[in-house]
Amino acid sequence: MPQLKVLVVDDEPGILSGIRIILNDYSVGYPFLDEDFTFETIESENAEDALRIIENSKPDLILLDNKLPGMDGIDLLELISDWGFEIPVMMITSFASLDLAVKATKNGAYNFVTKPFTPQELKAAMESITKHLFLRRMTQKLNQEEKQVRFQFLSVLSHELKAPLNAVEEFQQLILHRQAGDKLKDYDIIVNRSIDRIKAMRLLINDLLDLTKIESGSKSRKIEPVDLVPIAQQLIENNRTLAENSKIHIYANFPKELIYRADIREMEIVINNLISNAIKYNKEKGSVYIELQDLDQEIRLIIEDTGIGMTEEEAAKVFRDFIRIKNVKTRNISGSGLGLSICKKIVNLYGGQIQLQTEVDKGSKFIIQLPKKETNK
Repeated sequence: MPQLKVLVVDDEPGILSGIRIILNDYSVGYPFLDEDFTFETIESENAEDALRIIENSKPDLILLDNKLPGMDGIDLLELISDWGFEIPVMMITSFASLDLAVKATKNGAYNFVTKPFTPQELKAAMESITKHLFLRRMTQKLNQEEKQVRFQFLSVLSHELKAPLNAVEEFQQLILHRQAGDKLKDYDIIVNRSIDRIKAMRLLINDLLDLTKIESGSKSRKIEPVDLVPIAQQLIENNRTLAENSKIHIYANFPKELIYRADIREMEIVINNLISNAIKYNKEKGSVYIELQDLDQEIRLIIEDTGIGMTEEEAAKVFRDFIRIKNVKTRNISGSGLGLSICKKIVNLYGGQIQLQTEVDKGSKFIIQLPKKETNK
């Protein structure tokens, strides 16, 4: 059970003992918490001693009387604020004037409990300030996690862009200093390699745009009846040259038509990613099989290749952001590491599933199941 340290600063022994007794058997719980909060009290009779305790013990909450010997509670509150201690403070005072309330609130006091208070009043105030503390800590944690995610995202992005940029720069230096010769044809390979690197960067940027639009919800979607058959046929033609370069045969099994309510751009992204991957990660003279099935409750897109396949470990992480399978066989294959991640996110938008069956040196088979609905959100 989580325990909160409560520093009680008051010069009245009766108040100190009363708060200690009330909080000793008291706990605060909320529906969204697995465990209730309990309290451990730390006592101080003056502001100077309290300041030492704050520095050394780092209490979670402070109950602070205003009228203290020596330094007043309001002055201690101001020091707590100035020194950057992020500790919720509740003032306990015999008379709470408007001026005191304004000044205390300005210096960070969460709320007031006026003496004399009943056990029920103190418990209600403790429940409120505990909830405030919990929510503030959760916000800080989420902000920190968000910063970490942004840092990781930017680190991966900078790494993914750095390599092709360095390569293009090196190629340009070769051209600038005429290191390959004096004839234009001597630089054909260098120019083609530069173009390949630029294409890879453009692919990464486009995938990043798709990813951020999907995850932020800012991508405008137009859900309407779409015939997936001509879309798939066109995407096969778009990838035909890539397949012919490796002498890969593409076989399609489509119904006459397959109408599905969807955003046409999203369907193009999913189908194109799977077709291009099936070609890129295939073997020379291999095959790609593409099938669309119109079933009673769902439609299915099946894309199977006779390529290099994946291990179980590789298959388990292939749908994560920025994941590319890196081994001897994939060393020269370009990609953003986002294609399958984007596919999965889009399929999820439709309440669908994407499955992977794969075996090393035998190939991979992707099966997408999309439920039929009146509308897709």
